[in-house]
Amino acid sequence: MQIPLQITFEGGLDASEALQRRIEREAEKLERFHDRITSCRVAVIGRAHRRRHGDLYAVRLQITTPAGGDVVIDRNPPADHAHEDAFVTVRDAFAAARRRLQDRRRRMQGEVKLHKAPPQGRVVRLFPDEGYGFIEASEGREVYFHRNAVLNGGFDRLERGSVVRFAETEGEKGAQASTVHLVGGRNHHAG
Repeated sequence: MQIPLQITFEGGLDASEALQRRIEREAEKLERFHDRITSCRVAVIGRAHRRRHGDLYAVRLQITTPAGGDVVIDRNPPADHAHEDAFVTVRDAFAAARRRLQDRRRRMQGEVKLHKAPPQGRVVRLFPDEGYGFIEASEGREVYFHRNAVLNGGFDRLERGSVVRFAETEGEKGAQASTVHLVGGRNHHAG
């Protein structure tokens, strides 16, 4: 870092040598992960709410890099028992900072996460009275689905031949669709 690490303790919180060492180690990890950090400011804030389980802590990180502006992380969680420990709150804040810096580096290098489209299939067997059916996946396999897996109450709109998108999971008896979404309107292709 071009500018030395700056650590402050706020909100009535006394400086802790052990916590300061932990922050310094976390900042060193950031530098190994992203070598172009210009500066890093860390504020650990004590938030006494007089709760039964103790005080809560918040952490604010402001990391400056040459390109892309500042990365700001505010770990100001709700009443979460894990954040009664300042060390856990610091760990979580730095983990979020590493993820944010990693995402920024990917974008700068032109690496974009491509999300695979959910598989598509068509309803080949439907048992409306029993509340289930089967989808034929693109490779010819049949995938079971229950009426509760069909989004927006769409089970009653399904017909044999309806085109659907689905998310597959492993059920008790094999492949099953955990969510099913009717694509467009009704499709009456015979199958």
